[in-house]
Amino acid sequence: MSTETQLTDTAIVTGATYGIGRASAIALAQEGWNLVLTDLNPDTLEPVLAEVRALGVQAIGRALDLRQADQLTLWVSDLGRDCPTLSVLVNNAGRPSLSKPATQTRVEEWDDTLDVNLKGTFFLTTAFGQWLIDRQRHGAVISLSSTHGSVGLAGASVYGISKAGISQMTRMLAIEWAPYGIRVNAIAPGTTMTETRAPRLSQPAVGKAMLDRIPLGRFGSPEEMGQAVAYLASPQASFITGQVLHLDGGLTAY
Repeated sequence: MSTETQLTDTAIVTGATYGIGRASAIALAQEGWNLVLTDLNPDTLEPVLAEVRALGVQAIGRALDLRQADQLTLWVSDLGRDCPTLSVLVNNAGRPSLSKPATQTRVEEWDDTLDVNLKGTFFLTTAFGQWLIDRQRHGAVISLSSTHGSVGLAGASVYGISKAGISQMTRMLAIEWAPYGIRVNAIAPGTTMTETRAPRLSQPAVGKAMLDRIPLGRFGSPEEMGQAVAYLASPQASFITGQVLHLDGGLTAY
């Protein structure tokens, strides 16, 4: 994003109801971004919408189903008419890991994960990028990859494949869109203590096994991930594109 970008511009955060999506929305609001927050059920966004509005920014909620890939260009176009200051897309929405052996993966499970995590995310991103290009607007895309997209782990093959695709999408689009002033980056969180993961990570045996792989000896927080998203969206990151930032306590340093 160019250094001339005004912080009254608008950022889209997909899957913003909880976890890293919610934390990203709050971090962006703290930096002055107006927001469009999405979820399959927009009613679930009301608490986080109230939180970010309390920080003094404008925010709206929208329904978004990434499985409807053929509708995403129209979705961006309709949104752009209401929010002509769109500048940033945060691709947070996604399916969690299946946690099962690759040989037991059913076709419908593969499709469900890839349709959201990769196919839908790709077509939302390209629709957003084209919207910016058509209006000669600079902007930024920040996607959620994962350490599972960089290192091997038994029992998470489909999820890891989908996130590896996000990392490569980031590099490809960064090169393609650089001439238009559109930066494309990703963060790759390690194990993060979100609301949905806390019950499992709090089990002593599970928690210890995961912590033993992390040099810093602790889990990440959603707030740490959100701050990284806000930084990559900011003018301070104006010379950063095509990067996948691992926020993993050193796990991928091995």
